Amino acid sequence: MSNPQTSPRRVGVIGLGAMGAGIAQSLRRAGHEVHAYDIRPGAAAAFAAEGGAACASLADMAAACGIVISVVVNAQQTEAVLYGEGGIAAAMRPGSVFVMCSTVDPNWSIAQEARLQEQGILYLDAPISGGAARAASGEMTMMTAGRPAAYEACDGVLESMAGKVYRLGDRAGAGSKVKIINQLLAGVHIAAAAEAMALGLREGVDADALYEVITHSAGNSWMFENRMPHVLAGDYTPLSAVDIFVKDLGLVLDTARHARFPLPLASTAHQMFMQASAAGHGREDDSAVIKIFPGISLPEPK
Repeated sequence: MSNPQTSPRRVGVIGLGAMGAGIAQSLRRAGHEVHAYDIRPGAAAAFAAEGGAACASLADMAAACGIVISVVVNAQQTEAVLYGEGGIAAAMRPGSVFVMCSTVDPNWSIAQEARLQEQGILYLDAPISGGAARAASGEMTMMTAGRPAAYEACDGVLESMAGKVYRLGDRAGAGSKVKIINQLLAGVHIAAAAEAMALGLREGVDADALYEVITHSAGNSWMFENRMPHVLAGDYTPLSAVDIFVKDLGLVLDTARHARFPLPLASTAHQMFMQASAAGHGREDDSAVIKIFPGISLPEPK
């Protein structure tokens, strides 16, 4: 949510997907001068047409902005943004801050803070949650960790793009650890919601009535309430895809494996998303995990 006491800043946003576009809109609405870059030229041009600024290259963004917010899919894409051909790390001025909003291995995030520090660049470990609608309204959640100087450099900016900004540590890593735990729950809850709806369909229960009852009963979850309408509508247009949870639950299990910690529910949910992806549903909405269940007739598109 916007902070009216904060003076406008020049902020760069890399990645204008579902979350990044909303973040850029929220920052601009709060009065910041927002520069955007996306590998799809049309996405940045559309943002510029709404009053923002489009950057032709990452170097252009580094020259214009002391704060750069990266909202790409994963660690691999973040590394390409930072260190690939024309990467932004080589062009950012000392004292600039790179805000990393992707879901990544916490140890990877810790390593990026150290690597950028060698170049005099500040780093904020800042995964996000809440979905596209909350990103667009400035009401998403940020799970952040970083050095005090990084927070100082971002003063007021984080509050302009999120309703909740949690400061979880004075070094990178804690933000990504909390996001990993959030994704454990999110993935398990979606898988459980799909399993429950699938059983209802198999038993001949009216799907709309089941949804109405569960969302007013103790068995409800945010994910059941949010995702099962996609199933009821027969609409698997991806807001968050099956393959996102193949990745994220994989990160959850990798983290636990390093600690020799058992995660039986997360392991099962990961296999369910893997099965859905292997069946060709990886780019569909994550609610499409329900398609792995045999012997059910799913609602047709309305």
